[in-house]
Amino acid sequence: MPDPRAAAARLPPGAAVVARDLAPAVLAGLAAVARRRRLLLLVAGEGRLALRHGAGLLLPDRRPTTGLPAFLAARRRHRLVLLAAAHGRAGLARARRLGADAVLLSPVFPTASHPGAPALGPLRWAALAARGGRPAVALGGVAGGNAGRLPARTAGLAAIGGFA
Repeated sequence: MPDPRAAAARLPPGAAVVARDLAPAVLAGLAAVARRRRLLLLVAGEGRLALRHGAGLLLPDRRPTTGLPAFLAARRRHRLVLLAAAHGRAGLARARRLGADAVLLSPVFPTASHPGAPALGPLRWAALAARGGRPAVALGGVAGGNAGRLPARTAGLAAIGGFA
């Protein structure tokens, strides 16, 4: 969504919000909402921008990431979160190699935000998550009616369309 500040303001403390391709003023406002609400702010694909806002970094699986070496160098010193998106084994291997704190594994179910994309399904998702070596957050078509089909060890649930 072009301006996620209102949606972020409704999230409970401890939830995370991903900022991707936001206008600078919107990102600054979102960072303020995240601080005020005690949310984890993750910037997608831009390590230096994440550092500028004291945010974590989401490594997209199929898009390049800029400023990754700078982020990795500062990450431990500032206790910043590194989340890696993955759509299969290669993304999971990259998450392990870079020492990601968790992986955003998708799509679990068919999703309107990526029409036609093949879904992993809950069984394949669970098998990949178990082999990933990192806590796995489920993304893709997750809703109240199907979230219970995911394993209990699922580290979290994520949504795109659910907030639009």
